[in-house]
Amino acid sequence: MERIVALVVDPSEGRPRLDLFLVRHLPESSRAAIRRWILSGNVTVEGKRPKPSAHLRPGDRVRVAIPAAAPTRLIPEPIPLEILHEDDDLIVLLKPPGMVVHPGAGAHSGTLVHALLARQGGLSQIGGEERPGIVHRLDRDTSGLLVVAKNDASHRSLSSQFSGRRVHKVYLALVWGRPVPARGRIEAPIGRHPASRTRMAVRRAGGREAVSEYATRESLGPFSFLEVRIHTGRTHQIRVHLAHLGHPIVGDARYGGGGRTLRSATAKACLASFPRLALHAHRLEFRHPSSGEPLGFEAPLPEDFERLLDCLRAIP
Repeated sequence: MERIVALVVDPSEGRPRLDLFLVRHLPESSRAAIRRWILSGNVTVEGKRPKPSAHLRPGDRVRVAIPAAAPTRLIPEPIPLEILHEDDDLIVLLKPPGMVVHPGAGAHSGTLVHALLARQGGLSQIGGEERPGIVHRLDRDTSGLLVVAKNDASHRSLSSQFSGRRVHKVYLALVWGRPVPARGRIEAPIGRHPASRTRMAVRRAGGREAVSEYATRESLGPFSFLEVRIHTGRTHQIRVHLAHLGHPIVGDARYGGGGRTLRSATAKACLASFPRLALHAHRLEFRHPSSGEPLGFEAPLPEDFERLLDCLRAIP
């Protein structure tokens, strides 16, 4: 059924653009969906149909008619999944490297969504027909923990926790070089790259706040094995921040971590057996959307990542 959301612009918000105001107040909804609702007349301001770029005034009343999600037309695929936890509200699973989370350009089958649809039980519909249950994402080559919502109430709660920075997220990454200091904090806003729309970049003007903390777990010759905690969830945040620090992730050709010159033939052989991004979502902590109980999960490194580290450790 259609859901009505009524909002009032608080004076502390100034005169925000309508689309940005709704993105902030409807964190469970995508920018594309919000823009679509505005253009289709599902959003009114003081009873009038505005443009997405319209600037609001303090006290303006905004009404959003969120349409019912259309039934999914995706074909379920019986792809095995490694489930760590499941109850009536959510699923916590390990995403393998190489799997795309949801359908998109160049990924029309074999995604995590296709695998989820083949399982018994419902999924939330807030994300639309191509993203049922999807609260957050990992890049194709990133392995590790994901939480999936099985109903809309859980989706809203989990999305609120992510947007409110109440989810504890820790990643493991192998990077080029040795960061100095060995432990640090990166505060650098991130936005679209000015010359490439498929990349993100540190943008002092126009970027969105992004905060990451890193700690060196192990130095491995020309590489470092890091633990990274992110306090915000910008697209490609860890990849962009570590590249900005001068220590891109191994295997990350998009952000400077592709093939670099190595003197050690053994190190070259180690990397040759690992042709992907060396990034893993290791720890995830949040509160259960129904009970409020704190939940925490850890995911061991995939076998190929562990073999890479062992190979590098064996170099004299």
